Amino acid sequence: MTKLEARIVKVLKSQKKGMGKKDLAKKLGLGRTRREEFAQALTSLVAQHVLLEKNNRYILVESLGLSRAQIVKVTGTFGFAKPLPEGNKDVFIPGRKLMGSMPGDIVLIRQARGQGELPEGEVYEILEQADTPFSGVFTRDLDGDFVVPDRYVRFPIRVDAKSKIPARPGDKVLASLTGRAERHSGLTAVITETFGSASRASSCCRSILAANGIQPEFPPEVMEQAKSIQAGDGIHAKELAQRTDLRHETIFTIDGADSKDLDDAVSLRQLPDGWELGVHIADVSYYVPHKSPLDAEAYVRGTSVYYADSVVPMLPKELSNGICSLNPGEDRLAFSAFVQLDMDGHIQSYRFEKSVIRSLVKGVYSEVNALLDGTADHSIHAKYAGLEDTIAQMRALADILMKNRYGRGGMDLDSVETKILLHPDGTVRDIVPRERGVSERIIEEFMLTANDAAASFALSLETPFVYRVHESPSPDKLETLYAVLDTLGVKHPKSKTGVTPGSIAKILDDTRGSDLAPVINTMVLRTMAKAKYAPDNIGHFGLALKNYTHFTSPIRRYPDLVIHRILSAHVTGMKPDNIRKRFGKFVTEASAHSTEREIAAMTAERDCEDCYKAEFMARFIGDTFDGVITSCTAFGVYVRLENTAEGLVRLADFPDGDWAYDNVVSFKDSVSGRSIRIGDAVRVTIAGTDVSAGQIDMTLEGGVIL
Repeated sequence: MTKLEARIVKVLKSQKKGMGKKDLAKKLGLGRTRREEFAQALTSLVAQHVLLEKNNRYILVESLGLSRAQIVKVTGTFGFAKPLPEGNKDVFIPGRKLMGSMPGDIVLIRQARGQGELPEGEVYEILEQADTPFSGVFTRDLDGDFVVPDRYVRFPIRVDAKSKIPARPGDKVLASLTGRAERHSGLTAVITETFGSASRASSCCRSILAANGIQPEFPPEVMEQAKSIQAGDGIHAKELAQRTDLRHETIFTIDGADSKDLDDAVSLRQLPDGWELGVHIADVSYYVPHKSPLDAEAYVRGTSVYYADSVVPMLPKELSNGICSLNPGEDRLAFSAFVQLDMDGHIQSYRFEKSVIRSLVKGVYSEVNALLDGTADHSIHAKYAGLEDTIAQMRALADILMKNRYGRGGMDLDSVETKILLHPDGTVRDIVPRERGVSERIIEEFMLTANDAAASFALSLETPFVYRVHESPSPDKLETLYAVLDTLGVKHPKSKTGVTPGSIAKILDDTRGSDLAPVINTMVLRTMAKAKYAPDNIGHFGLALKNYTHFTSPIRRYPDLVIHRILSAHVTGMKPDNIRKRFGKFVTEASAHSTEREIAAMTAERDCEDCYKAEFMARFIGDTFDGVITSCTAFGVYVRLENTAEGLVRLADFPDGDWAYDNVVSFKDSVSGRSIRIGDAVRVTIAGTDVSAGQIDMTLEGGVIL
């Protein structure tokens, strides 16, 4: 805000009914020579939604009791808005007071005291209309054609007669709004793309990707550049001469069996007084020049997206699976972090070098786990001949690093991931929990160490940078967590402010192995703030680290690519002033955009997984399973099965009784005294599925609680 803008705001704070332009200029003592500057300041303040212009008078938004918010959900009869820039509690808005606003719209709202837990409000004005495409199912009835959105809103939207893309009832489609109205019944949309039957998870996933701005295909100019790089004549001798040659060192990758984009390799040397850990990352920045077509597209994408057995890569496979992938037996350019640790696993020093490596083997998690637990067969021993001692040393160091992480308060969240197994035709064969063994933890600890060192290096250089930051939980979310823990009888620290990572970690440790463990893990995850990218370092709460960044995956994450460019500039001798000039503003832009694209990718991955789970469970309608209640809402409880599928038991389908929700963790029947709460083991029947919505409906089997 400029000085003049600040003066305008100060004057209007004492003028609750606002002022006309001439009177305001006079009050400020502004002459004709500043007329243009004054007009620009007013325009800027209106654009910032600090002022409203009503009846030729300028009024402070706050004087009208208004505040900015973003509409986040709309149903047929009500909606919710999230206060901006950061609000703790959503605002409930009755349908008649939404003014036709839609999810994503930026609005001015007037708040009032609500009857429930949430504040209530009304939309005063729509400031910015969101133009977000949405996925849904095409339907047709006697009243015309409609799209039933998946998660955009909870009511059908009429298809505009101008819509040119043909669709069949039951098709999954992508649509955009074409007509707005003060009542939602007046909305219209056009279909922009069709994907096939909404009963197929694969069709639904294609629409989910499109709705989140994720494009599987690359533009022609990007593919042309990628193929040109692929067709190159290898690594130039001049480039080799400038790099540390590590091709004869014991370096190898450890990844999943199906992984093709191998962007990190590791090495380890025992020293008389500790260890030297080497983390060697594919030097993607060498092949993807700043502001090239490849770079521009990678920036737009922000990250690779993984779902089922598919990937939408950030970079074309010619790079991600080819010249940049650290394939065994092939010379590859790398950016190596060498971290010296003492015998207790504490970082003593580090250095970063441009290198060339040749991975000895493509290690596979399951195979390395077999070596470590003594179940490996002859073929596995033969594959890793000469590496087994190094792998054993890596385990020893990782154990020390893990112990240190827990010692400083780092959390060990046992979140269960899902592995989706498909038939050749793309339908689901099975869903199972994804196993996470010792070798996965080894690589995780080594990557954390390299990321810590990279952030510390950047801080020592006082350079523009992109950090991975994680704020402490908000007081409101802590209050909710503590209420749940109190109800479940789980001890916890009483403070709702000044919480430490260690205090949250202790809650997890105290319940580990108990029946409540999965529920407590879920609750803690919901309590945590979302990690994000930022140009300023504020530390990482969940990892209990003062310095942290993402250095280790430039093939699939754009922030890592930015970080490589910055650190490469330093290690190759670029002047600090030139580095600040080149990256000073860009790191702020890249941080915000990368966070936004990460959220879109995570949303798409989660929604696709839900569709596949619903498709798989459709074959078990009428069958009975054991599960655990993971959360309660006013409309029912969610139950997670052993295979990780989760479904909803609606309040209407509870056993007969007078069930009341305590707004925390349980329902109680006032007639029988029975209760149903988070953490209860229950037996459920699969009542139905909606693949398009990624939803599984369940009923309690005879009201049985195990």
